[in-house]
Amino acid sequence: MEQYLPDIYQQSIYAVDYKKLKERGIKCILFDLDNTLVPYQIKTPPEKLISFIGELKKEFKIVLFSNSPKSRLRPFKEQLEVDCLASACKPSSYSFFKVLNEYRYNVNEVVIIGDQLITDIIGGNKVGITTILINPVSTKDPWWTAINRSRERRIMKKLNDRDLFFKGRYYD
Repeated sequence: MEQYLPDIYQQSIYAVDYKKLKERGIKCILFDLDNTLVPYQIKTPPEKLISFIGELKKEFKIVLFSNSPKSRLRPFKEQLEVDCLASACKPSSYSFFKVLNEYRYNVNEVVIIGDQLITDIIGGNKVGITTILINPVSTKDPWWTAINRSRERRIMKKLNDRDLFFKGRYYD
């Protein structure tokens, strides 16, 4: 069950202690897009997100890291002025290692922030990077994610039953 446990659990991207991440030696943040940064129906980044990412870019390399296609990520890549890796096939470790190799980071220098245990957290844990789970920004999911959410609820119940993870109990 440890493969499902995030290193950090916070309410949103805005609640994460980025100063602490910097102190821990994190240099690169991989952000999932849909329901992590914006609801999946949103086509362009809102001003609040543009400003927030702009501040983070002063301290970290920011990479959008999504299972969505390039066409979905393109407006975010351009307006946020960040790199991206589309069609990442999370939780496969291939794209995680691609980022590590391309940017020459060690596993202890990278974090993934996402809203799903089954894609973001398992994938990051498989390669040994720091994993941060946040609550989805929207309750609406595309049908393929809804399937994962059903599995995720069962996993969270098992984690809860074993006193390993409690939804809504945030930690650094």
